[in-house]
This record gives sequence, structure tokens and C-alpha cells, in this order.
Amino acid sequence: MAAVRSFGRRAPALSARRGPLLGLLGGRPFSSAALHNHVGGSPTLAASGATLPNVNPADGSLVSEIPRSQADDVAAAVAAAEAAAGPYGKTSYAQRAALVLRVAELMEARFEEFALAESRDSGKPVALTRMVDIPRAVDNLRFFAGAAPFLPTAAHHMDPPMAALNYTERSPLGVVGLITPWNLPLYLLTWKVAPALMMGNTIVAKPSEVTPTTATMLAELVAEASAEPAFADYAPAGLMNVVHGLGPEVGQALVADPKVKAISFTGGTATGAMVGQTAAGRFAKASLELGGKNATVVFADARDNFEGGLTDLVKRVTRAAFLNSGQICLCGSRIFVERPLYNEFVAELAPRVGELVVGDPNDPVTNLGPLVSQEHRAKVEGYITIAKEEGGVVLTGGERPAGLPEGGAYLRPTLIEGLSPVTSRAATEEIFGPVATIHPFDTEDEVVGYANGVEYGLCASVWTSNLDRAHRVSSALDVGMVWVNTWLHRDLRTPFGGVKASGVGREGGWYSLEFFSETKNVCIALGLDSQPKPRMPGHAEGW
Repeated sequence: MAAVRSFGRRAPALSARRGPLLGLLGGRPFSSAALHNHVGGSPTLAASGATLPNVNPADGSLVSEIPRSQADDVAAAVAAAEAAAGPYGKTSYAQRAALVLRVAELMEARFEEFALAESRDSGKPVALTRMVDIPRAVDNLRFFAGAAPFLPTAAHHMDPPMAALNYTERSPLGVVGLITPWNLPLYLLTWKVAPALMMGNTIVAKPSEVTPTTATMLAELVAEASAEPAFADYAPAGLMNVVHGLGPEVGQALVADPKVKAISFTGGTATGAMVGQTAAGRFAKASLELGGKNATVVFADARDNFEGGLTDLVKRVTRAAFLNSGQICLCGSRIFVERPLYNEFVAELAPRVGELVVGDPNDPVTNLGPLVSQEHRAKVEGYITIAKEEGGVVLTGGERPAGLPEGGAYLRPTLIEGLSPVTSRAATEEIFGPVATIHPFDTEDEVVGYANGVEYGLCASVWTSNLDRAHRVSSALDVGMVWVNTWLHRDLRTPFGGVKASGVGREGGWYSLEFFSETKNVCIALGLDSQPKPRMPGHAEGW
């Protein structure tokens, strides 16, 4: 498998072909409209007719009304997926790959529509959705389409006198449930959809009700591709179904449905615990990618790695803490700096954070858009208040910027020092916003203790020019992923996931493909006539 990196890709020209929702977007100013579920290849409303508002966090305007679905809507989607599972599960890897690659082509042809929709729902700058979210979604589809046919299966030969050949088969699970978060909606949905389809499964997806649009757009593309003559004979309607609504009403029903054979969940730790309990209670497979409170560990010699010295180092650490307004589970929101460098580092970091431009997501100079919602901003502001009560000193940020729409969920990026890395809630609990704390340290053992001293264990980054130290500290960190002298440097072949309260299982590469399939061992005896007959203890004859 080849690694995939496509950040910085230019948006291709728009296609004239559009589905029902895609035609509403089309790169033009968007007026509010109804967003539908997508069940059995067609748009549907909730059976109750109830809806929820989908609000633009940049200005508080209404983007759309979405179905407030319930358990009966989930059951209908599961039934549609189950009807499609039989014929689709009999397809070859080559057939599935052709379909998934076609979906990637359709998405890339509508690149700008997806980028605008993702920004409108989430508040992230359009420049970011163009550079990261949509290119990565296309890459996810293409990567797994190319990888799945090469998924290795084992074969084991047994020697005489019990000669036999064992080989492993992989088969589809059937209907799988995908529950995805609001921070990287399409990016993370395609990360699950692509391997699920490539292993022959059908899908019921529950996106976040805060960022619902691109999930429906993706389902429309799958339905459009499936209806094309090249795929219509083997890609039935109902391959990908989307049900909108609230977690307790839709997500719980999906996780509890006995016809759903596996659940892949990305989201908060508390919700993940409930998902895991429900899935375990009926022995369904579950993959849980949960929260993080990640350490950025900076040693004094790290400045020697970069041509621009300390300035380049600080620039990279700033990105790791505040990309997407800190609303990425991998963000390094706990910054530890070796004491000889600490004062100089803080003097460079604080003004750089303060200079980040918070503003309109459509403005190309904007670094950080609004947070995803007013409610989430209130939660983040609550942690800033807690930090002050704990004795923290706000070096920059901490307030709402002036001159932006009152209905927007804007907040200036915030850097705080003076907190205990052991006892402070603001320094140890997941905030998931544009807030970072910074702490000095003296020894490796000390900083490893700080980094490991939280309930989470998703990732960390280590910055040093000492290779032995890089290996040593990386090994000591109790996390699922470590970056050295870089951050968010992703290879789609590698395992992705955390330990402790950051989740269960791994995604990426073979790990995703194995999760979305069932394993069967087949043992074939060789040379039957020459094999001795097994005997029961105490019996002269074989049995």
C-alpha cells in the first residue's frame, strides 16, 4: 500500500451533475432548506415529521432543518441496509473498488460544494476544508479501494502424521453502524465508509446533528454511483443509509439494534462508554475512538532541528495546539517546555498565538473560525474561568473578539500558564477548544509523569534533536501514537487509536479492513489414509 498525502490540492472544476442536495449548494449563497435522511437510496423525512435546526456557527443563521429521527427511522434504515447486504456481500474486491473509486471521482468533481458545506456547518475556515477535509475524504476512499484487495490472509501447513492445510477466509459482517463527530465530519465518515464498503458491508450512518450536511451529500453520491449502468447490477439501493437526529434517540437505537453487526464510533469518552456497554451486551464488535488531552513535549535542544530555530519550532507547536480552533482530538493542548528554554519559548509563543486571526470562515486571511456552537463555546469559556480560579495566568486570549457577528460562536485562542499539570482541571481535562496550557519541566522522568498523568492516552508529540531521547521518551509515553519533531503527520497505513479513556481498538490500514470483516479458519486434512485414528483413553479401538 502506498502512503497518501494530498494536503494543498487545488480544487477541481465543478461538475454540472448534482444530486438533490448538491444542487441546492452549487457554490451559490445558501438559503435554509430541509435536509433529509437517506434510506434505501432515497431521501426521507423522520416518520414523526419532527425536525432539528442546523445552525451556522459563524453568524447563528439557519442552514437547514434536519429530521429528528427516532428508533423506527433507524429500524427502517437497518432494514434497507440488510436488504442490500446479501447481494452486495457477494461482490468481488474489484467490483467494490470500482464503485468506491467512482464515489471518489464524483466527490472530487464537486469539491467546492463539499468544502463550502463543511465550512458552513462546522464554522471552520473554507481554506481549511479545501486544504484538509475534502482532499483527505477523497484520499480515504481511494486508499481503501486500493488497499483492500491486498489484505493478507493466513495459511498454515501441518506436518504428518496430522498433515493438514489451514487457511483463513474473510467475509462481510453485514450491516454496520457508523457514528461520527462534528469536528471532522466528512474526513472521519469516509475513514469508516471506505473500508466498510470495501469489505462488502452495508452501512447505517449517524452523523453529528451539529454538522449533518456532508453525510447526506456522501450518501447521495453513493446512490448516484450505484445507479450508473456499470454498477447497477451489483450495487443495490441501500448500500449507505444516513439517519439524522440526537444521540440518545438515534445513536442508541443504532447501537442496540441486533441486526447491526458492528459499531464504529468516534466521539466523546462518556458517550463512548455507553456505546461500548450497549454493544458488549449483545456481543457486537465495537471500535471506539474517543477523547484526548495530549502532551506536546519540547526539549531545549529542539530548536536546533529547524532552519528558522525557535521561531520555526514555536510555529509548529502553535499549529499543533490551535488548528481547527483546537477542535481536533489530536491537538497538543498541554505544552511542556524544558526549563532552560521555557522563558524564551513563552515569550515567542504568546504573541504568535495572539496574532492568529479569528474571523469569517470565508475570509482567506482567517486562521480560526468560530467554535462549532454557542453551547460548546460556553463550555470552553467555563474552563477558562476554572483556570483563573485555579491560579492560572492568561497570557493571551480568553475573550470573545470584537467586530464579528453576535450570533457567531467566536473565541480568541487562549494560552495559560501557572497551572499545576497534576491537579488543575483546566490542565488535565479535555476542553476541545482553542485553549492550551504551558508548563516548565526539568527531567525526562518528570515530564513523562506529567504526560501520562491524565485519564487519556491518545497521542503526544516529542520535540528534540537527540535521537536516543526521542526513542526513549516515545517508548515511555502511555499513548497510542507519538510524533517526533512533527504533528498530524499521517500515513493511512498505520494504526490510529488510543489507550485508557481514549478508546478501544485501532483504525487505519489493515486494522480497519480487519474490523469490518469476519474471520473464518478452514482446515483441510491431507493424506487421510496415512493418518492414525485418534483413540479415546482406555479404549482399544478408534472412534
